[in-house]
Parts: sequence; C-alpha cells; structure tokens
Amino acid sequence: MSALRGAGETQPARTELAWQRTGLGLLLVAGLLARLAAGQGELVLVVPAAVVAGAGLTVLGVLTPSRRRTSERAATTGGPGQAPRTAAVGTGLVVLAALCALAADLLVRLG
Repeated sequence: MSALRGAGETQPARTELAWQRTGLGLLLVAGLLARLAAGQGELVLVVPAAVVAGAGLTVLGVLTPSRRRTSERAATTGGPGQAPRTAAVGTGLVVLAALCALAADLLVRLG
C-alpha cells in the first residue's frame, strides 16, 4: 500500500515536468523562428516568434503552476485530477505555435 501512496505523490512532480517541457519546447520554437527572422532580415518574421514566445511563457508561468496545484490537490484529497480547461488552453497554444511556424515558412517561401 505504501508503494502506491509513494507513486501517487510523485505524479504531481511528473505532471509539472511534462508541462515545463512543453513550455520550454515552445520557447525553443520561438528561438528558431527568431533566428530565421534574423537570417532572412525580415522584420515581419519577428511577429510569429513573439507570439510563440508568449505562448511558451504562458505555459511556463500560468498553466504549469495551475496544473501543479490541481495535481497536488488531487493527490492529497483523492479527488479528480483532471484540468480540462488547462489542457485545452495548452493544446491551443501548441497548435498556435505550429500555425505560427507554418506562417513563417510561407512568408519565407513567398518573400
């Protein structure tokens, strides 16, 4: 029984790390888009980089702590650990990053 309890206590930490990886991945994409903007010398390419950077910072600064609190509350109370709104917002931000990268690619190809 104590092994199960120990595994449940580590779940909030694993969840937080997964959200952190998502945010850091978005910041990496933003950095690559910024590098593309600098290499192409096109100021308009900075816009997708800034949007993706904002998405990454939102995941790291807002969604990760929110999800951590939900996971900790579920682990201590035995209640539900779902956070459908947080997951939906996170998914939307990742899709937004993909669309920004696609837009930047199209701008480079057309420009």
